[in-house]
Amino acid sequence: MKKIISLICLSIIFSFAANAQQKLSGTVKDSKNVALPAISIQILNTNLNTTTNADGNFEFNTVPAGKLSIRFSAIGYATTIKTITNNQNLDVVLADANLKLDEVTVFAQKTEENIQNVPMSVTALSATKVNDYRIQNTRDLATIVPNLYSSNPGDGRNVTSIRGIGTTSYDPAVATYIDGVNQFGLDTYIASLFDIERIEVLRGPQGTLYGRNAMGGVINIVTKQPTNNTNGFAGIDIGNFGQQRYSAGIRTALIKDKLFFGAAGLYNKQNGFYTNTFNNSKFDKLHGYLGNYYLKFQASSKFALTLNVKHNENRNNGTFPLAGSVEEALTNPFQLNQNATTQMVDNLFNTSLSANYSGDAFNFSSQTAYQSNYRYYTQPIDGDFSPIDGVSIINNYGKDWNKVQVYTQEIKFSSPASSTSSFKWLAGLYGFHQYNPVKQGTFFGADGPLLGAPFPNVTSLNTNTGKSYGLAAFGQVSYALTEKLEATLGLRYDYEHKKQSALGQFLMDGMEPITTQNDTSSTANFKAFSPKFTLAYAITENNNLYGNYSRGYRAGGITQLGSDPSVLPLVSYKPEYSNNFEIGSKNTFLNNLLTLNVSAFYIRLTDAQVPVLILPDAVTVTRNAGKLTSKGLEAELSAKPFKGFNVDYNFGYTDAKYTSLQLPQNGAIANLDGNRQLYTPNLTSMLALQYSYEVDKTSKLNLVARGEWAFTGNQFYDLGNNIQQKGYNLYNAKIGVTQKHFDLFLWGRNLGNRTYIDYAYDFGAAHLGNPKTYGVSLMVRF
Repeated sequence: MKKIISLICLSIIFSFAANAQQKLSGTVKDSKNVALPAISIQILNTNLNTTTNADGNFEFNTVPAGKLSIRFSAIGYATTIKTITNNQNLDVVLADANLKLDEVTVFAQKTEENIQNVPMSVTALSATKVNDYRIQNTRDLATIVPNLYSSNPGDGRNVTSIRGIGTTSYDPAVATYIDGVNQFGLDTYIASLFDIERIEVLRGPQGTLYGRNAMGGVINIVTKQPTNNTNGFAGIDIGNFGQQRYSAGIRTALIKDKLFFGAAGLYNKQNGFYTNTFNNSKFDKLHGYLGNYYLKFQASSKFALTLNVKHNENRNNGTFPLAGSVEEALTNPFQLNQNATTQMVDNLFNTSLSANYSGDAFNFSSQTAYQSNYRYYTQPIDGDFSPIDGVSIINNYGKDWNKVQVYTQEIKFSSPASSTSSFKWLAGLYGFHQYNPVKQGTFFGADGPLLGAPFPNVTSLNTNTGKSYGLAAFGQVSYALTEKLEATLGLRYDYEHKKQSALGQFLMDGMEPITTQNDTSSTANFKAFSPKFTLAYAITENNNLYGNYSRGYRAGGITQLGSDPSVLPLVSYKPEYSNNFEIGSKNTFLNNLLTLNVSAFYIRLTDAQVPVLILPDAVTVTRNAGKLTSKGLEAELSAKPFKGFNVDYNFGYTDAKYTSLQLPQNGAIANLDGNRQLYTPNLTSMLALQYSYEVDKTSKLNLVARGEWAFTGNQFYDLGNNIQQKGYNLYNAKIGVTQKHFDLFLWGRNLGNRTYIDYAYDFGAAHLGNPKTYGVSLMVRF
C-alpha cells in the first residue's frame, strides 16, 4: 500500500511539473550577427505569438513547460523551425532566403508540424511560393501539385480530381478547407485566392480526420491573420483581355495582446476571352468582389476567440462559353455563335466562429460555420450553344430558390502542444445540415422540335429540394514504438441522412401548368467506418520512410428530376468505397539545401458513382456502375544549388482504369471495361527555375527572373473514351524586382499560346483553357 501511495504522489508531482509554466526569451540575428527586428514568432499549436523588437529580442512571459516547436519567419529570410524542451532562453540565427530553403509547416493531421515529419503525401506552398507561381485561383494548382487536375466547366466552378478520384456530382471528391471551414459543395465554393499564408494539398483519402468529400484528398487554404505587428498591403495587376485585379488589406492589434483586427479586399475584372459571332460582342466578361475580415479576442495566453467573415460576389456576362464540339472549339478557338447571352449572379457568404484553447493537459478547438450561395441567371442561358432558338435554361425564380445554405460544427480535443509523451491523441465530433432548393426550367423555343421537343414554346419546369444532415465521430492515436518507429491508428464513423423531393410541371402559353411528376419525396440513410493505419520510420533526423492504409468513403444520394423519362427521379444510389495503400520517403539533404519526397500508391474503388448528364436541362444524375483501380507514382524536389537560384520540380503518374463499367447507351448496355477514368491525365509535371540577384543587401533589393514549364498528359472527358485531349506543354515566365516593401513584375502565362481543351461534356460541348496572357503587377507592403 505504501508503494502505491508513493507512486500516486510521484504521478501528481510529475503532473504538476509537466503543467508548469515558464518564461521564454531570446534574440534573433542574421548570419553576420546583426540583430533582426520585426521577426514573426509563433509557438505552434498554441495561441502564443510575438515579434522581435528593434534590438532583435523577444519574450514570452508564459509558455508551457515541455517540448515546443517554434516558427521564425520574415520577408527576405528562410523560415526556420526550432524545437526545444524546457528551455528558457533561445537564440536563433536566420539564413538569407537566397541561401536556404524554407522549413514548412502543415496542418495535415489537424496539428501544425513540419511537413517532412508528416507520413503522407502533402504538397505545401508558402506565401512566397503562392506569389512566385501567381496562384490566384484553386484551379492554378493543376500541374503544380503532382497528379492533381482542376478545370472550369464554363461557369467558374472548379472540378478537381487527385489520383483519378474526382467529382461526379455537386458533392466534390476533393474537399477544400479555407481557414478551417469545409467549402461544402461546388455551389458554396470560394475559388479566388489572395492574401494567402499557405496552401496544403493532401493526396489520397483523408476521411478519417476531414470527413465528407475528402475521398480524393484535401486542399487546405490558410489566409493571413492579424497579430501584434501592424502590417498591410496594396496590389494592382493589369493584363491583356482587359484584366484588372486590385487588392488591399491591413492587420493590426486594436488592443495589444488582446484584440486583433484584419480586413482584406479584392476586385477582379476582365473583358473575356470569347467573342460571340452572333452579335460580334465579347461573351464572357466578368467582375467580382471578395472580402475577408477577422476579429480575434485573446482572452488569455491559453484561450482565443476568432470571428471570420468572407463574402464573394461574382458577375459573369456570358456563362458557359462553350463550343458545340471539341472540333469546333479547336478549329475556331474562342469564337462562339449563341443567340442568348445572360449574366450569372453568384453571391457567396461564409462566416465562422472559432474557439481555441491550448492547455497544459490538452488542447481544445471548436468551429461553428455558416455558408450560403445564391446563384441565378438574369436571363435564360443558351442550352444548345448555337444560333437556333432551340433550348434555353431558366433558373431566376426568386430568392426562395437556388440558394444553398449549410451549417457545420466541429469540436476537437488533442494532446497538448508541449507534450513529451510517446503517446499522442486526437478526438472530435462533427455535424452538418444542408438545405438546397433548386427550381429550373427548360424552355423549348421555336426550333425546339428540331431537338426532340413535342411542341415549340413550351417549358419543362423541374423543382428539386434537397435536405441533408450528418453526424460523425473521429479519433487518431500515435505511439512511438521505438525512438525511430511510430505507429498511428485513426477511425471515423459517419452517419448521413438525405431527403429529396421533386415536382415536375409542363407549361404551354395560355394554358394551366400540367403536372408530370407529383410532388413526392424520398429519403435515404448512409453510414460507414473509415479506418487508417500508418507506420513511420525515421532513418535519420532528415530521412523518413512511411507506409499507410486508409479506407475511403463517399456517401450515396438520391437522383433528381430531369426531363429524360428514362431516368427515374428519387432513386437512391449507394455509397462508394475505396481501399488505399501508399508508401513513401521524405528526405532533406545538405543542411536544408535540397528536399526530395517520393511516393507510390494503389487504390481499389468499388460501387463507383458515375455521372450521367441529362439533356437538355443539364442535370447530372449519379449511378453506381463499376469498379476502378488507380495506381501511380509521385516525386517532388526543391533545391538551392547556389546562392539565389531555386529549382522546383514535380512529377506525377496515374494509371486509373475501370476494371468493370456497364452503362446504358442508345437503348443497350455498353461494356466499358478497361476504359480510362475521366479528367485524369496520365502524366503531370512542372519545372520552375528562379534566380534572384541581390542588388542591395541593406534594403534586400533583388532582381528576379523566373521560368516555368508544365506538362499535362493524355486524358479523356467521357466514360466511352471518345473525347480526348492529348498531352500539351505550357510555358510561363516573369521578370522584375522585389524588396522588403514592394514587388514589381512583368509576367506572361501560356506564352506559346497553346490551344487545348480544359473541360468537355460527354455530349461534346467543350471549354478551352486560357490563351496567352501577359501583364504587369505591383505589390506594396507596409
